[in-house]
Amino acid sequence: MIDLHTHTIFSDGELIPAELVRRAQVLGLRALAITDHGDSSNIDWIIPRIVAVCQELNSVLEIRVVPGIEITHVPPALISKTARKARDLGAKIIVVHGETIVEPVAPGTNAAALESDIDLLSHPGLITAELVRKAKEKGILLEITARNGHCLTNGHVAKLAKQVGAGMVINTDSHSPGNLVDLETARRIVLGAGLTGDDFSLMRENAARLTGLEIKE
Repeated sequence: MIDLHTHTIFSDGELIPAELVRRAQVLGLRALAITDHGDSSNIDWIIPRIVAVCQELNSVLEIRVVPGIEITHVPPALISKTARKARDLGAKIIVVHGETIVEPVAPGTNAAALESDIDLLSHPGLITAELVRKAKEKGILLEITARNGHCLTNGHVAKLAKQVGAGMVINTDSHSPGNLVDLETARRIVLGAGLTGDDFSLMRENAARLTGLEIKE
């Protein structure tokens, strides 16, 4: 299991990075990205600290830890600018907090995200087929999520992404210890979204490609 969407005390998560990584390691994860919530007010503080702790942990652990950010509730007109700044600061995985149906995300967020230099659009809600095609064109992955509430539109996202051929990943959007999942739980979440075991394998390959790892059975 590779998880590209997690949170620590640098935003609204419950754990410091070292504990999050340890718990992920115990569950058998091979890699995870730390992607705390950010906008222009805090990314210049958060990202360098995440980069530093990832470097330190990677020097002594087998699990790979990747520095990232989740650009969250940023007005659509500012997403591209924020993504560029995040990349310059050292974020290797840039996530945009998509138009989940359980939060008042600004309309147009999905579209603006897909025009920006990002890697992943998280929980994109009732995303349109046109935007799914844009995600495929740009090579931006769409998220199937284990997160309560956000997961309500997994089936919709999965159906359109598979029809169009857009890339997907399975993530937890972890905020607390109990949010992390093992490989088998992730597989069942994917199947529950109407996808297949082969789709799950492709999702694992997509995640591995972003972290520079090879998939192991």
